Amino acid sequence: MNELLEAFWYILPAYFANASPVIFKGKRPMDFGKSFVDGRRILGDGKTWRGFFGGLFTGVLIGIIQYQIRPDFYGSFPIALKLAFALSFGALLGDLIGSFVKRRIGMERGYPAVGLDQWGFLVSALVLAYPVKTLTTGQVLFLFLVTPFIHWGANVLAYKLKWKSVPW
Repeated sequence: MNELLEAFWYILPAYFANASPVIFKGKRPMDFGKSFVDGRRILGDGKTWRGFFGGLFTGVLIGIIQYQIRPDFYGSFPIALKLAFALSFGALLGDLIGSFVKRRIGMERGYPAVGLDQWGFLVSALVLAYPVKTLTTGQVLFLFLVTPFIHWGANVLAYKLKWKSVPW
């Protein structure tokens, strides 16, 4: 498989985990409606337990499907499962960190933060997945290049499907 396609294949659980919480539409916010010491919400209403666990489930499911298609990419099912979990959890954690930062600087829910929205989840996913399976520097750079476009396209699609109220 081409090195760039391998990078894309590798990151799919993170992409799906990051994109899918909007479909689950949870009600209970992860911050329980609480504010930080600065008086601003910790995360906001957009980060829900249902969305988090739905995203984690979706990302891991994608990894299991990938293993069924290309077991040679992972070597074993336990490695595939660990990688899918690390990428998915990392993507969701990065998104939560991004929301926390956005609330600290006074950005409203849904307002785009160029760079933070597109690369925060990617960095966190790659860091958590590093001990399980790594990419080359070129593959990581490729993901940093294509992720903003994929993120934008996924958001526009979710907006057109009426899963999101804004196209970013």
